[in-house]
Amino acid sequence: MIVLRHVIGDELRRRRQDQGRTLRDVSAAAAVSLGYLSEVERGQKEASSELLAAICGALDVPLSDVMHSVTNHLVEAEHPRLPVHAN
Repeated sequence: MIVLRHVIGDELRRRRQDQGRTLRDVSAAAAVSLGYLSEVERGQKEASSELLAAICGALDVPLSDVMHSVTNHLVEAEHPRLPVHAN
Protein backbone atom coordinates (compact mmCIF):
# COMPACT_ATOMS: atom_id res chain seq x y z
CA MET A 1 0.00 0.00 0.00
CA ILE A 2 1.26 3.46 -0.90
CA VAL A 3 1.36 5.95 1.95
CA LEU A 4 1.36 9.50 0.61
CA ARG A 5 3.20 10.98 3.60
CA HIS A 6 6.09 8.56 2.94
CA VAL A 7 6.38 9.61 -0.70
CA ILE A 8 6.24 13.31 0.20
CA GLY A 9 8.80 12.85 2.98
CA ASP A 10 11.16 10.97 0.68
CA GLU A 11 10.91 13.71 -1.93
CA LEU A 12 11.55 16.50 0.57
CA ARG A 13 14.54 14.64 2.02
CA ARG A 14 15.97 13.96 -1.43
CA ARG A 15 15.73 17.62 -2.40
CA ARG A 16 17.28 18.78 0.87
CA GLN A 17 20.15 16.33 0.58
CA ASP A 18 20.69 17.22 -3.10
CA GLN A 19 21.26 20.79 -1.91
CA GLY A 20 23.71 19.58 0.74
CA ARG A 21 21.62 21.15 3.50
CA THR A 22 21.01 19.94 7.02
CA LEU A 23 17.69 19.40 8.76
CA ARG A 24 18.68 22.20 11.15
CA ASP A 25 19.26 24.66 8.31
CA VAL A 26 15.97 23.90 6.55
CA SER A 27 13.95 23.78 9.75
CA ALA A 28 15.21 27.23 10.74
CA ALA A 29 14.49 28.66 7.27
CA ALA A 30 11.00 27.13 7.25
CA ALA A 31 10.28 28.18 10.87
CA VAL A 32 9.38 24.61 11.84
CA SER A 33 10.96 22.56 14.61
CA LEU A 34 13.80 20.29 13.63
CA GLY A 35 12.04 17.29 15.18
CA TYR A 36 8.84 17.91 13.26
CA LEU A 37 10.67 18.32 9.95
CA SER A 38 12.50 15.09 10.65
CA GLU A 39 9.20 13.31 11.28
CA VAL A 40 7.76 14.72 8.03
CA GLU A 41 10.79 13.50 6.07
CA ARG A 42 10.50 10.04 7.64
CA GLY A 43 6.80 9.89 6.78
CA GLN A 44 5.74 9.81 10.42
CA LYS A 45 3.79 13.07 10.31
CA GLU A 46 1.28 14.32 7.77
CA ALA A 47 2.34 17.84 6.72
CA SER A 48 -0.30 20.52 6.19
CA SER A 49 -0.32 22.47 2.95
CA GLU A 50 1.02 25.50 4.86
CA LEU A 51 3.91 23.48 6.24
CA LEU A 52 4.70 21.99 2.83
CA ALA A 53 4.73 25.49 1.35
CA ALA A 54 7.09 26.69 4.10
CA ILE A 55 9.47 23.76 3.58
CA CYS A 56 9.45 24.23 -0.18
CA GLY A 57 10.10 27.94 0.33
CA ALA A 58 13.05 27.13 2.58
CA LEU A 59 14.36 24.75 -0.09
CA ASP A 60 13.70 27.37 -2.80
CA VAL A 61 11.71 24.89 -4.88
CA PRO A 62 8.13 25.39 -6.08
CA LEU A 63 5.57 23.30 -4.24
CA SER A 64 4.18 22.34 -7.66
CA ASP A 65 7.56 20.79 -8.61
CA VAL A 66 7.60 18.70 -5.45
CA MET A 67 4.01 17.59 -5.95
CA HIS A 68 4.70 16.77 -9.61
CA SER A 69 7.55 14.47 -8.54
CA VAL A 70 5.34 12.91 -5.87
CA THR A 71 2.61 12.31 -8.45
CA ASN A 72 5.11 10.64 -10.79
CA HIS A 73 6.21 8.31 -7.99
CA LEU A 74 2.60 7.45 -7.24
CA VAL A 75 1.86 6.69 -10.90
CA GLU A 76 4.94 4.45 -11.09
CA ALA A 77 3.88 2.58 -7.94
CA GLU A 78 0.25 2.17 -8.95
CA HIS A 79 0.83 1.47 -12.65
CA PRO A 80 4.34 0.06 -13.08
CA ARG A 81 3.81 -0.66 -16.77
CA LEU A 82 2.78 2.87 -17.72
CA PRO A 83 5.51 5.28 -18.86
CA VAL A 84 5.85 8.42 -16.79
CA HIS A 85 6.13 11.50 -18.95
CA ALA A 86 8.40 14.33 -17.85
CA ASN A 87 6.93 17.79 -18.38
